[in-house]
Amino acid sequence: MTTKHEQILAYIEKLPVGDKISVRQIAKDLTVSEGTAYRAIKEAETRRIVSTIERVGTIRIELKKKENFERLTYAEVVNIVDGQVLGGKTGLHKTLNKFVIGAMQLEDMMRYVEPSNLLIAGNRLKVHETALQAGAAVLVTGGFDVTENTKRLADELELPVISTSYDTFTVATMINRAIDDQLIKKDVLLIEDIYVPLQETSYLYATDQVKQYRVLNNSTTHGVFPVVDASKKLVGIITARDVIGKSNNEPIEKVMTKNPISVTMKTSVSSASHRMIWEGVDLLPVVRDTNYLEGVISRQDVLKALQAAARQPQNGETIDDIVKQQIKIISTEDFIFEFVVTPQMTDHYGAMSNGAFTILVTETGAQTLKIRKRGESVVENMTIFYTKPIQLESILRIQAKVLELSRKVAKMDIEIFNDKLLVGKAMVTYQLLER
Repeated sequence: MTTKHEQILAYIEKLPVGDKISVRQIAKDLTVSEGTAYRAIKEAETRRIVSTIERVGTIRIELKKKENFERLTYAEVVNIVDGQVLGGKTGLHKTLNKFVIGAMQLEDMMRYVEPSNLLIAGNRLKVHETALQAGAAVLVTGGFDVTENTKRLADELELPVISTSYDTFTVATMINRAIDDQLIKKDVLLIEDIYVPLQETSYLYATDQVKQYRVLNNSTTHGVFPVVDASKKLVGIITARDVIGKSNNEPIEKVMTKNPISVTMKTSVSSASHRMIWEGVDLLPVVRDTNYLEGVISRQDVLKALQAAARQPQNGETIDDIVKQQIKIISTEDFIFEFVVTPQMTDHYGAMSNGAFTILVTETGAQTLKIRKRGESVVENMTIFYTKPIQLESILRIQAKVLELSRKVAKMDIEIFNDKLLVGKAMVTYQLLER
């Protein structure tokens, strides 16, 4: 039986894109408390199926696919620029393809304006109306208002007219930053991207017997199965170790491991791999917030995802990406790397930041393990010693030495030199994620 929280989310997902949503109305329609309705709307906002805008309210928006993540809705633009919607509120759910800065003569400008664009302009009344007629929404900078005729036209065409107090350059910078943030989010692999759905995998009920486990175990390769109750809520997990010496008629609930570790759809693949290593498990159940079983994720699935992600081009760059791009392998035999310190990696004083230095150390160690064909790894612990500040545009030479290497653990000594002078040293222990 579904909970009231899930019923509200299902109700919101079925609403037409563009519909306005209120806590009071949902509470009334579904006969739930306003607190329950409020919590469900907040989760819907997290899932990116609604957007809440000050002075406008909460509206149903289209859930964007990952490949279109770089596109923003007009509702998101309002939030980014702290804007006020002057007209065309019913079109806030629509997605914009690109934005155009209106800094030219009207005739020249309109050659670049197309439907689903966002035209950014100041106090240019004729430009506002012409852009709407061309199918583009309008963002007015400088805090200016528009004519009543423009507002009526925006309502008729369902194209938002937004006003913001920021100047044009600041607005363009803010939107560019938001798009870059979206691209970074797109590159973050989540469990929902790679998990095996419930209908494509095997599970057992707590009321089943050990003989059912043995039948399933003979037909699969992983030998680990989630256990659910009658409503398919996760209650345990069972492995080959749990059934050793048990009779076929023993109930599963008597031999299973209760309260197992699980992940949700929004857990990152990196976090899941870390938990698998630390807990020594080969399979994790995937559940909803209410603990209903959605599927499973295996160690093989995680490894494939991490290897595929490493081969993907990065569109929105994080500091991790920038640091990794600068690392060059000089010797695969002696594990020597070269690295150039760029402006993005420095602090306010022009020296290499602690964060960038830590990424450099952990990544050179990880690359050393890959050269040794030991696959993916996560840092267990690390001790760093700084001997000299590292200046901007320094060319560093990194030497990695493997002190100990076993099936599950690697210990490394990493030294960083600048012009033959030792500027940093680290002792790092990695846990290995093997097949």
